[in-house]
Amino acid sequence: MNTIIALLRGINVSGQKKIRMDDLKMLCEQIGLQKVQTYIQSGNILFQSTIEDTEELACLITEAIQQKYGFAVETILCTPADLENIIAENPFQDLPEKGLYYTLLKQTPDAEKWAKLLESTSTYLPDRFAGAGKVIYLGVLAYGNSKLSNNFFENKLKVVATTRNHNTMLKLIELSRAF
Repeated sequence: MNTIIALLRGINVSGQKKIRMDDLKMLCEQIGLQKVQTYIQSGNILFQSTIEDTEELACLITEAIQQKYGFAVETILCTPADLENIIAENPFQDLPEKGLYYTLLKQTPDAEKWAKLLESTSTYLPDRFAGAGKVIYLGVLAYGNSKLSNNFFENKLKVVATTRNHNTMLKLIELSRAF
C-alpha cells in the first residue's frame, strides 16, 4: 500500500466549489481509497492505495468530484517523502515560518517559461520566490496580499498550481506518519 497526499486546487475558497470534508472522505472511500483522512477545509486528503499510477489516481479523484458535485477540481498528488524533500530544499528557511508557502505544480513547466519567470524575481520584492521542477518556494509578507498567487503562476507557466503554507505541509507529513 502506498501512502499518498492529494492536494485539491481551489475548493472552499470564498464560498466557491464547496465540499464538506466528511463528504469528501466518504467519496474517496467509495472510489476505493483506503484509510482516508482529510485535513482542514482547503482540500488535503491523505489515503492509501494499491494503485501506483499517480496520474490514474488523480483522475479518479477528479472524476469522482466532477460527477458528484458538477464542477472540476484539479488534483495534485505527492508522497510524504516528496513533501519532506520539498521542505528540506526550501531556499527561504531563514524567513519566519508564517511567510513560507509552497506552490506545487501538476507538471514540470516548459524550461523557457521557467527561465523567463525566474528572471523576474526581483520585480515582486519584498515577496520572493524560487523554483525547481514542480515546486515554487515563496517567502511573502502576507500571502493574501501578494501578487504571487496560484493564478499568477498558472498564467506565467501554463500549468495547474496549488499552494499550501508551511504549517500545513508539516502537518500533512506528521499525519502521514500515522499510516
